[in-house]
This record gives sequence, C-alpha cells and structure tokens, in this order.
Amino acid sequence: MHKLLRNIWLYDETSQNLKDVRIQDGKIVEIGQKLEVNGAEIIEGNGSCLAPGFVDVHVHLREPGGEHKETIESGTKAAAKGGYTTICAMPNTRPVPDTIKNIEHVNELIEKNAVIRVLPYASITIREAGKERTNLAELKEHGAFAFTDDGVGIQQAGMMLETMQDAAKLNMAVVAHCEDNTLIYGGAMHEGIRNKELGLPGIPSVAESVHIARDILLAEAAGAHYHVCHVSTKESVRVIRDAKRAGVHVTAEVTPHHLLLTEHDIPEDDAVWKMNPPLRGNEDLAALREGLLDGTLDFIATDHAPHSAEEKAAGFKKAPFGITGFETAFPLLYTHFVKNGDWTLKQLIDWFTKKPCDVFDLPYGSIEEGAIADLVLLDLTTEQVIDPTTFLSKGKNTPFTGVKCTGWPVLTLFGGETVFSEQQ
Repeated sequence: MHKLLRNIWLYDETSQNLKDVRIQDGKIVEIGQKLEVNGAEIIEGNGSCLAPGFVDVHVHLREPGGEHKETIESGTKAAAKGGYTTICAMPNTRPVPDTIKNIEHVNELIEKNAVIRVLPYASITIREAGKERTNLAELKEHGAFAFTDDGVGIQQAGMMLETMQDAAKLNMAVVAHCEDNTLIYGGAMHEGIRNKELGLPGIPSVAESVHIARDILLAEAAGAHYHVCHVSTKESVRVIRDAKRAGVHVTAEVTPHHLLLTEHDIPEDDAVWKMNPPLRGNEDLAALREGLLDGTLDFIATDHAPHSAEEKAAGFKKAPFGITGFETAFPLLYTHFVKNGDWTLKQLIDWFTKKPCDVFDLPYGSIEEGAIADLVLLDLTTEQVIDPTTFLSKGKNTPFTGVKCTGWPVLTLFGGETVFSEQQ
C-alpha cells in the first residue's frame, strides 16, 4: 500500500498553500493539491511543515565498545525523533573501524540495529593512535563514508599530507578534529574568563586554529577535500574564509551549542557543560554566526556525544567531553534564530539537509518527485520544554534542560516508513 501525506506545507515555498505528497515504494511519486486517495494509507499533516529528513555528518553512536553510553539502536531512534534520517558515525569505537574486518563488523551492527541510514567513518590511523596509517582504499571499498581520527587530531604534518594525497586519489574527504596537543596544556574548558573564575585549566583558541591553518595548506598541496569538524573560534573562521577565497577545497561545520552558548553561560564546575571544542567567548560566538551566514561555515552538525550520568558527575577535570544533540538541535535553533527573524526557515533547514548533502555528494536532502521519501513533519507552533528524561538517547547530558522551544518534529519517515511518530 502506498501513503498519502495530506495537508502539509513545504518548507521552501513562500506561500503556505497546503499540499499533498504521495509516497510509493520508498519514493515521492506525486506532489500536488487535493490528490486522489486511490486506496492510499492517509497520514494527516494538519497544516504542519514538511522538510527533507535531516542529515548529520558528525555523530557518536558508541557501539561497539561503549554501549553503556549509547547503542546504534538507541542512537538512531533518538536521531529519528530529532528528524534525522541520515547520520554519519564517527570511528572512536572499540574496536575502531580501521581494518576490513572491523568496518564490516560495524556495518553488520548497523544493518541489524539501525532504524535510519548510518554511514560509518573509517579511521585514518590504526586504533586512532596516530602512529600507523590505515589502508584507505580498502576501507572505502568496504563502505567508509570518509576518513577521520575524530576526537584525536592528526599531530604529524607528514602523516596528514600523505593521508590527504591518498584520499584525493580516491575522491574521498579527510575530516578533522583540529587540536594541536602541544597547546592543550591539560585544559578542560576554554582559556578565557570563566575558567579563571572557576579555577579550571583552559584550552586556548590557538590549539584549534593553528591546526586548521596547517591542514588547509596541506590540503592545498594535496588537492584534497578537507572538512573541519565543529569550528569554535573566530580565528578558525578567519583562516577558513581566507582559504575558500584562495580556492582551497575546504568545508566546515558548526554545532548548535557553539551557535547558542559561550563560556559565560557555564554556571559552575558542572561537566554537563564540558565539550570539545569548549564553549568559547562572545567574539567567537559572533564570528561563528557570521561565518554560517556568509558561507564560510557550510552547515550544522550536532556532534551528538552521549555519556552516562556517572561519567558526567565527575566534574570538569575528570569527566569526558561531549553533550547529546539529536533531540534538541532543530527546536533550539528554530526558536532562537528563525522565530526572531535572524534566519529564514529555509536557511535553517538547508543547513540541516541540502548543504551537508552538497558538500559530501549525498543523494538526499530534497523534496521532489522521484526523490527518496526521507521526510520530517515539523510542528512550528507548539511549545515544549526540553526534558532529558524523555530522550530516546541513553545520554541525558545536555546543558539545555528546561529551555522552552517550538519547532518539534512530530513524524519522521525513512524511505517512506515511519521511524518516529509523536503519536506512538
């Protein structure tokens, strides 16, 4: 049986004339007004907004090896609740997807347990230890989405150059968590004002921006596609902007939390606010917002990083970095930027869909006849409070508890099948 999604309005249309969308065999086959039912299963949209399923190229699902934090099943269910239909899983698992055997194991787990599309990264080095490079060609052949040692910056310039040269031959992206380990100094939060007030060691902005500047020059020499994870500093935005003007193939992402929060929002030594890169200063926040609007930063990714409550209770010095993001990303940004007129709805949804697909040449992120029916229905009027106890993710570690938001996903379809419904 095919489906008929009735009485919706499309996110990219200026008029809010209600439309119907017919779905058959996992694809959109017809878009129009007051379409004939023709025996279809009716899904009533009730005037809500229909968008393509969201795409997140930077997530941590923890499985295998960290199942107490998250599993592929719990993580993908949480992602579906947040409106995501395609996510790209980072390789900091145990074992690391650094060999054919290990990436095949990850793919088997995804096939068995994921409720949406999961594209796995493969690591640049064995065990992400930064000492011995992996066989990129073999890993691509067995399903690697791109290559990264996310969470651990590649410290040796020669190793990064060789990686970029090999990746360029394969037409694959090198994706980087940028951090010069010699400049971290054991820091736990941003080296600024708040760390001194709290008596905590700081991570200077230059630890990130120096690594990005180095890698941009290496990418230019190698002719590679270089993608920068979770940009957080004004200096980083500047060097990426300059590189794009120079014609270097560099792309970059920014997270919701770095667009919304600064070091000054951290109330106390509470590791629910601990993330890497850390929350920076007011000038950094302004630069990130400007960089997103002018195209220096290409799209938004969550860096969804679940941890257990026990781990996060250890305070800034001992707790792991990271916060969850799937189930709060869109409502937070819709509420803070679209409702007040800073961004249009289309801009925000493009940063969640079309833009990451354009950067990584993915065949998703659109609503048109013939497209895969990865869709999310959004309620842009009902206000709800963020409550971690309702998360489908195992990770409840969010600094946004109690924030009132609108813009909540109420239905997510993956290949035409319901993977989340508010009514369930």
